[in-house]
Amino acid sequence: MASKAFFLMRLNDHVQYLKKIDATLNDKGEFQGTDCHDCKLGKWLYGEGQTEVDNLKNTIANNIFTSLFEPHERFHQISKQALELKKAGDMEAVHKIVTEMHILSNVISRKLLDLDELDR
Repeated sequence: MASKAFFLMRLNDHVQYLKKIDATLNDKGEFQGTDCHDCKLGKWLYGEGQTEVDNLKNTIANNIFTSLFEPHERFHQISKQALELKKAGDMEAVHKIVTEMHILSNVISRKLLDLDELDR
């Protein structure tokens, strides 16, 4: 079993990343994002994540874990695009794309919360 609140810590990693992106988009930061493999959540997903989820011995947990990759990769693509549009001064386009970014963030968050539930 993963350590207590382990998946909630992964959720916090994601939320902190999102906050940095939002701050930059709102002229309150200079974070320029990372590749989906290089953020804390990505390092876990592409690193020890599978082993830790396997330790739950739960097929549903494995399915949820596997389903995290696509929205996580897309989140990074969209957030990078939002930062590029911001840099180009196209705030109308930024506002449109931020909605998708937050929807993807919610999907990721829900999956991590579901993993936390299975770990109890």
